[in-house]
Amino acid sequence: MLPFSRFEARTILKLSGPIVLAQLTQTLMYFVDTVMAGRYSAVDMAAIAVASGLWFPVVMTMQGLLLALTPIVAQYFGSKQVKPVTHFTLQAMYLALALAAALFVLMLYVQVPIDLLNMDPQLRQISLDYLYYVSFGLFPAAGYMVLRSMFEGIGNTKASMWISFVGILVNIPANYVFIYGKLGMPALGGAGCGIATALVFLAMFIAMLLYGWFSRSTARYRTQPDSYRIHLKDIWQIICIGTPIAFSIFFEVTLFACIPLAIVHLGPIMVAGHQIAQNYSGIVFMLPLSLGMAATIRVGHLVGQQSILELKKAVSTAIVLAVLMSLVIASLTFLLRSNIASLYSPDAPVVALASSLLILACFYQVSDAIQVVSACALRGMKVTKPVFFVTFIAYWPIGFGLGAVLGLTNWLVEPMGAHGFWVGIIAGLSVAAILLAIILKRTLHRFEREAT
Repeated sequence: MLPFSRFEARTILKLSGPIVLAQLTQTLMYFVDTVMAGRYSAVDMAAIAVASGLWFPVVMTMQGLLLALTPIVAQYFGSKQVKPVTHFTLQAMYLALALAAALFVLMLYVQVPIDLLNMDPQLRQISLDYLYYVSFGLFPAAGYMVLRSMFEGIGNTKASMWISFVGILVNIPANYVFIYGKLGMPALGGAGCGIATALVFLAMFIAMLLYGWFSRSTARYRTQPDSYRIHLKDIWQIICIGTPIAFSIFFEVTLFACIPLAIVHLGPIMVAGHQIAQNYSGIVFMLPLSLGMAATIRVGHLVGQQSILELKKAVSTAIVLAVLMSLVIASLTFLLRSNIASLYSPDAPVVALASSLLILACFYQVSDAIQVVSACALRGMKVTKPVFFVTFIAYWPIGFGLGAVLGLTNWLVEPMGAHGFWVGIIAGLSVAAILLAIILKRTLHRFEREAT
């Protein structure tokens, strides 16, 4: 029986509340992109699904690497050290700009993987246009990610919440203008979502800078650093902690994002139905993810304070909260699956396919909650390498590998299409939850031994 602390529950929920709103708001931007492009045409909706299969791994991998700043800052915050927070934030910003530049160059050659797919010419062109436009948002996105990680490390999770509201306020009118060709702009369809997303990142970065400049929570850290030089040793520390996080996120994101690429030859209806189920799953995943991100912050603070007993209580409480939340999500998803699918598309075949996939999504909610909170708690302790190996094995050989066998071949059963991939997702996330929970338990025991 996992111990449950009401104090830790209140603390984690207080931290996670703004994160939930921030994550949901940012995910709703993608929901808005999908729905508005879907209302333009089914081809544009499918194009966003395919383009996102390439874009999301890129931006999420960059975010994963920069997430290393959160536990670094959190532990210094817990031990009441000010100057290292400013120093590491500056070094993370240097790293972020270098990453954005490298990824921007990489995106210039995105037609290479696109051309490997058996795609309709119109679908291909819309996907390429979207990726070209959205790549200009890499630089402000990188800056925003650094500032958000710093804010969350010092326990200010409200910053990202308020800034995400700025993002959605920019996203909706920008989509309207560039998708449908308003205010003298050409009607770009789904490709217009790429321009809107780039503008959203720019607006959020500027807003975060202004918030940081005037917020009382950052007053202690608005001091001139001892040096503006690039410190390769400290940047390397960020890379060492962040690289396993980045690859872990990459493995999970690509598990989902590569499925539209694998089933694109089965037609727009199959891709659109999968896209609806995936988009909804991404939205509800923000709830346990936000608990996990709050656990990272809380764990980092407690490690900095060397409060091992409270650390164990915080971790177990976060897992209990996540499991309870996942059971509620699964129940509501099952009961409302048809209504959910109808929000995305008026096409009956697409709605029917998406509804059946949402039933499968119910089965992995608990394991998904356990694995994400466990991984985030380990991240707060700066233990990231084991997560790398677990996510690789669970998501690719098991998750995507089994999904491809079930979905595209007749080796075990008749080809199941998208349904086969979702069975693979269930298996992969279940394996990840078991292995990460075991590693977390062993890590807590090691911290306890070292403290005595």
